[in-house]
Amino acid sequence: MFPRMFLRVLPTLRRNLPAAAVALATLAPATLSLAQPARACSSGTLYLSFDTGSQSQAEFIAQTLRRHHIKATFFMANEKTVNGDYTLDPTWAPFWKSLVADGHAFGTHTFDHVYAKRDLADGKIEVKPQFGANGGKLLAWTPQQYCDELNRVDQRFQTLTGTHIDRFWRTPGGHLTPHTLAAGEACGYKHVAWAEAGFSGDELPSDKWPNQMLLERMLKNLKDGDIVMAHLGIWSRKDPWAPAVLEPLISGLEKKGFCFATLRDHPAYKGNLKGPVAETKAGKARKAS
Repeated sequence: MFPRMFLRVLPTLRRNLPAAAVALATLAPATLSLAQPARACSSGTLYLSFDTGSQSQAEFIAQTLRRHHIKATFFMANEKTVNGDYTLDPTWAPFWKSLVADGHAFGTHTFDHVYAKRDLADGKIEVKPQFGANGGKLLAWTPQQYCDELNRVDQRFQTLTGTHIDRFWRTPGGHLTPHTLAAGEACGYKHVAWAEAGFSGDELPSDKWPNQMLLERMLKNLKDGDIVMAHLGIWSRKDPWAPAVLEPLISGLEKKGFCFATLRDHPAYKGNLKGPVAETKAGKARKAS
């Protein structure tokens, strides 16, 4: 027999039970997520990196990384977007601020997406900006001019977000020359390429390189320490890479025992300090090349 006091309060408990259950269910996910132990990285660590582009997939990529609690590295240039503006315009400040808040790392991709064409005999570099006032023109730059171009991204990013980029850079198209490498190093940046297996293929024509093929190739070949490179949207690819590949790629790699980190934790770049670099001059670049 139940005590008489319990029998008196039983109807009240029954009436409040659904609300209590709902409250508990609401709190449970947050509690569980806080209590989850760090996942063992039995297969090692991979480093996702994204270059700016058309930005058609920018928000999708950010949300996917957020959902998986993954930190990545973003290399930024001031490129034209599907919205008709440019990636480092004030209109994109909320997006970049949200990525800063999420704990991602950031590098420079040259402000005007400047292609390095070749080294010149006088120590200068022949370049071709894709955007900006000199878009489409062949120019001869000194190492200091190239350094200034790298720093423009840091300066704009600081204006947009209140924080400086990391001292990483990636040359557009992967076109790296001895003079550009020396110029970047002389003004405080370490160049970051990508692993062969880490080439996403999102720039390739989708009729010849379908998303399923690219997905299977990366799942098969990626190994510990590899840097992965993709874009925040590619104008030319008819079947966009990110919506079809990114989620199954991350899930598949997690199942294989991989973890993810920014380049701040990569052995080759760890300790590459964050902060203003404009005061560093590239005058040594010619001697170093």
